[in-house]
Amino acid sequence: MMSLAAALQRNASCKPDKVAIICGDTHITYAEFDVLASKVANGLIAKGVLPGDKVALSCPNLPFFPIIYYGIQKAGAVVVPLNVLLKEREIKYHLEDSRAKFFFCFEGTDVLPMGEAGIAAFNQVDHCLDMVVMTADQNQHSFNGQPSFSAFIKECDPQCDYLPRRADDTAVILYTSGTTGLPKGAELTQGNMVCNALVSENLMAAQADDVQLVTLPLFHSFGQTVNMNASVFAGATMVLVPRFEPATVLEMIAEHKVTVFAGVPTMYIALNHCPNELDVSSLRLAISGGSSMPKEVIHVFEERFNVPILEGYGLSETSPVACFNHLDQERIPGSVGQPIQGVEIRLADVKGEPVACGEEGEVIIRGHNIMKGYLNRPEENENAIRDGWFFTGDIGRFDEKGNLYIVDRVKDLIIRGGFNVYPREIEEVFMTHPAVAMVAVIGIPDQEYGEEIKAYVVLKDGADADEQVLYEWGKAQFATFKYPRSVEIRQQLPMSATGKILKKDLKAEVRMMQSAK
Repeated sequence: MMSLAAALQRNASCKPDKVAIICGDTHITYAEFDVLASKVANGLIAKGVLPGDKVALSCPNLPFFPIIYYGIQKAGAVVVPLNVLLKEREIKYHLEDSRAKFFFCFEGTDVLPMGEAGIAAFNQVDHCLDMVVMTADQNQHSFNGQPSFSAFIKECDPQCDYLPRRADDTAVILYTSGTTGLPKGAELTQGNMVCNALVSENLMAAQADDVQLVTLPLFHSFGQTVNMNASVFAGATMVLVPRFEPATVLEMIAEHKVTVFAGVPTMYIALNHCPNELDVSSLRLAISGGSSMPKEVIHVFEERFNVPILEGYGLSETSPVACFNHLDQERIPGSVGQPIQGVEIRLADVKGEPVACGEEGEVIIRGHNIMKGYLNRPEENENAIRDGWFFTGDIGRFDEKGNLYIVDRVKDLIIRGGFNVYPREIEEVFMTHPAVAMVAVIGIPDQEYGEEIKAYVVLKDGADADEQVLYEWGKAQFATFKYPRSVEIRQQLPMSATGKILKKDLKAEVRMMQSAK
């Protein structure tokens, strides 16, 4: 079967001079991309890394990431991407849980000192872990005693045919965010990743002359599949942006004639509020995922940039794309579209039984995109995957045309006085207020009602609304059991590296405040 590594090698042969990667002043062709990945593969093989061994990779959106990612694939090993914001304890956990044999770590992130400390602790257990540091200085041969990337590949053979892999061989282990406990490693196979990249390529109507702007973190499933892997399969060009800044994104679109942009809702909110006089007319398509997109944000972006936003839905465990709005079908703002080709989606009640059209139920998914399982978690696998169906923990509903709407996460559901309240509905309405730039709604403990509703709001620049004004406005918009009894204005909201609002951090703040009373 086609593998991730085979896609790169094919393009290196068919279009060697085509630019594959742009980052700042660096331009790397497909031939150069393949040579560098081959050197990584040969270096790993020389170090004793075998097919199926785990190799950790922590790096922002720099050329190192795709080069090492595909080098690991060519060696037949398994990529374990790590969030660049992890701390020592978390790094140690990920390395131990995955039993990684090798660790590539970028010098310019907080991960490096944490990685070194994590490795020191890890090497005290039952086997050692080799580490290579990626440095900005290409002539540097070591960094804090660790070999540099340039030194690692310097003597390596530039030619390496990829090692054949089966469809059910693990290609990548993506760790979940750990919102319900310790992070779990989702084992994604070659079949999962290849099929999802090909489907993503088709959904975007991707072409070889496309230029994708990659500002989503590549260690995350969304950026990895929809940006990087889909670009490689299409033989397109990716422009890497290490850090999302709305003004920089607009500059990159104008400079490199970017045709496809993928982001999460908070990125679109920032772009909507960013002044722009540049020519960004090359942009033909925008994609949103990661969390639900408020309808108002879609409306403003499409009106301002004259570009359609296709909203999709998926999880790390589904490689990630499971459902998507399609270019050749009616696009309904607020809906994540229809299941992708080869994937089934149903809605189930608490007993796992199907629900009727229009009714709400837990989203369950079956198809080529479902992970092999959580690494070393047999009991959790039995609960998460039943008869081939993956139970997502998300609440959704279908309309009569088969369009899926994600209502909310099961864990985010607020039960106030026996009534179910979905935070997303409240957030959607609050986003229509002219002073509101961003909002997050959570349930907080309440002695009388069990839970009470609280809204955290970030105002638009120059807006003068206060908490009482927003409270009164919300009270007028919702039924008595739904409106937020508490509104708190903040300068910013806690976010993950992928731009998701971290409601778990807001809930943790509430718990700490209440325990301190």
